[in-house]
Amino acid sequence: MAQIAAQGSNRLYTRESQNGQTVIRVEGISRAENHAFVTLAHHFHRLGLPVPEVYSVSEDEMTYTQQDLGDTLLFDYIQHGRTTGIFSENEKSMLRQVMRCLAHLQVEGAKDLDWAVCYPVPAFDRRSIFWDLNYFKYDFLKLAGIEIDEVALENDFEHLAAKLLSVPCDVFMYRDCQSRNIMIYNDAPYFIDFQGGRRGPIFYDLASFLWQAKANYPQELREELIDIYWDELQKTGYNITSPRGFREVLNHFVLFRTLQVLGAYGFRGLHERKRHFIESIPLALRNLRDILRTLHGEYPYLERLETLETIETTQTPPHTHPLTLTIYSFSFKKGIPEDVSGNGGGYVFDCRSTHNPGKYEEYKHLTGRDAPVIAFLEKDGEILDFLEHVYALVDHHTARFIERGFTHLQVSFGCTGGQHRSVYCAEATAKHVHDKFGVHVELIHREQNIRQTL
Repeated sequence: MAQIAAQGSNRLYTRESQNGQTVIRVEGISRAENHAFVTLAHHFHRLGLPVPEVYSVSEDEMTYTQQDLGDTLLFDYIQHGRTTGIFSENEKSMLRQVMRCLAHLQVEGAKDLDWAVCYPVPAFDRRSIFWDLNYFKYDFLKLAGIEIDEVALENDFEHLAAKLLSVPCDVFMYRDCQSRNIMIYNDAPYFIDFQGGRRGPIFYDLASFLWQAKANYPQELREELIDIYWDELQKTGYNITSPRGFREVLNHFVLFRTLQVLGAYGFRGLHERKRHFIESIPLALRNLRDILRTLHGEYPYLERLETLETIETTQTPPHTHPLTLTIYSFSFKKGIPEDVSGNGGGYVFDCRSTHNPGKYEEYKHLTGRDAPVIAFLEKDGEILDFLEHVYALVDHHTARFIERGFTHLQVSFGCTGGQHRSVYCAEATAKHVHDKFGVHVELIHREQNIRQTL
């Protein structure tokens, strides 16, 4: 049994073996939320929509098991595009698939659905709109110490709510449609974590997905994906306004979703001090300023919140810990990386005991950063077992170094060519340590001449 990281979720996920196959066991803290997910999953699965199949549910509905879709999140699949701003054709192709699947999940998923099961409310309505707007006001603006004119802000909120409620509310609204909630399994996207879904408008999920702060989609790519979504929506038979009217309404939903996620980032980041959310704040603020420019003065108070321009520097603190981890991938043929800090110590892990994708022609030109290699290694599984032991050692060492105020730890992964297994392990460990401890990570793929800072 192995616990799986749950990002921002409060549920516990573990992978375990049952009847010769692996399943994901989920323990939730809310029976109503679990009931919503299980019921929606059964409904979508019967319709042939891409969601995990639920196998069993405990009598008290606090635990259930579902299909194991592997470990590849869309967020990780598009890592190269996210970090460089240049999306490969493979990444774009997968994003196009997501757009097409989303249109069908929304429209077909709504057919004969019992909306009463949705949690915590059955439909997108004025009350839920103001829950999210107040999330922005109290958990972002006020936590950030920003002085606000309550009346002027509420005037903008009222105007926005009227815009959002002016469109049909007649499809399944996923609500948290973003790249961390989509798995890549058998080269296709699968939607997960839709327990907060409800009856709603088509625009919300598109705004959520394409304006996710850390996805870093260029505007040109956004435009292409919107066009693909629009075309697929027509194929479902859904009646919708003209493309121009569609885009005008979408902009208001982008504004709303951006305010909502800033509330979440404020609570998770400024209050709970979780670095992943703190790091997302400047990106979301950039989205907020960009979308307000397209709305041409419709929200005058939000536009003149001068302090939004300075939050990026005042609310994104320096690294919480003085510790920096330097993580290398390398080829043993070219020697073990030197510790440039002068401290010595740390770890050198030999990945050559695990199955080598470099032996196969189709992987020889790729690296451990590429999706086909990642899928090969994770399906084989040897490297995942290897990393469990690595994490146990590195986690303990990192925690002790933080306690003792040390400033540097080096972790290196070597394999035959420094191209596949070592690269995969270095990437996975860098993400694991950064997410868990919030420390500064310098990731270096020596043989590829790639350096990245987390």
